[in-house]
Amino acid sequence: MEWVKLKAHLLENGSARVEGAPIDAYLGQSTAGPGAGGSGSAFFTRGEGRVRLSIQEDSPIVLLHRGEGVVTLAVDGETVEGTLEKVGLHCPRQAYVTINERCIHRCKYCMVPFQQGRMKTVEELEAHIRAIQNRIDAIAITSGVAANEGEEEKVTLSLVRRIRHLGIPIGVSIYPREETPGLLHVEGVEEVKFNLETATDHLFTRMCPGLDRDLIWRILDRSVTLFGENHVFSNVIIGLGETDSEMETCIEDLADRGVIPVLRPLQPAAAVAHYPRVSAGRLLSLCEREEAILKTAGLEPLEARTMCLACTGCDLTPGRDT
Repeated sequence: MEWVKLKAHLLENGSARVEGAPIDAYLGQSTAGPGAGGSGSAFFTRGEGRVRLSIQEDSPIVLLHRGEGVVTLAVDGETVEGTLEKVGLHCPRQAYVTINERCIHRCKYCMVPFQQGRMKTVEELEAHIRAIQNRIDAIAITSGVAANEGEEEKVTLSLVRRIRHLGIPIGVSIYPREETPGLLHVEGVEEVKFNLETATDHLFTRMCPGLDRDLIWRILDRSVTLFGENHVFSNVIIGLGETDSEMETCIEDLADRGVIPVLRPLQPAAAVAHYPRVSAGRLLSLCEREEAILKTAGLEPLEARTMCLACTGCDLTPGRDT
């Protein structure tokens, strides 16, 4: 099966069950965003392609581990050979760290506010990053909002100052204030991701009550000026009720500003747990449209050095998967 079609099918299902040798050495755990919690996940790789699969005992997809990370993936009567990648922190080849695993906001698709997550110290996070610095290519920093955005920003900046001398590219994705892009840029952050979350204003109001979408747009515009095209990103969730036309318009609006969208398939959870998973056909169609729009805008996802576009495990990424 062609990789992009296989990956779309795997993302539609989202999970696999493990048979054969244990895969403990290859498991990662998400502590932020809609995918937080759960029983862990593994990254299946074939050639240049990578996909993240949650480990669930009732999944119809089987990962047969033959040992040393060598696996056979069984899906819909077909078998595909590949490997499991060891995780840096959260994902392969990166230290993707979450400063604060709690959040005062109540986005309807996110489990973080319902979990008693940890609040980590800068010293602790620095130690984790230093411990794996020889086997990572990037550092990515994210955080929930435990009290207010200003406090999270201060801690983020403090961590950046402690690790920037390592010479590893740093990307940051936090809920911003007006000054956030400039402060991150001054400290040497190379890339930023500020998330629109939804394709439309109406859906944002419903799904992210109390948050300011106009602020995100302003921050994205300012970030492109500072960090440059191909180094500013924004997650947009597929499957919250938007039409394909609305999603395409959102992709165009972002690309016209020099921002690369990260189209993230919904992981049904929290208040939208009853929503269906996004079909492989829709993922393929929207990826095709995104690829064409980015090409017209002169944007290249493969230039990204950090965060989701460098990992590609959770999304179809134009240029990498196509």
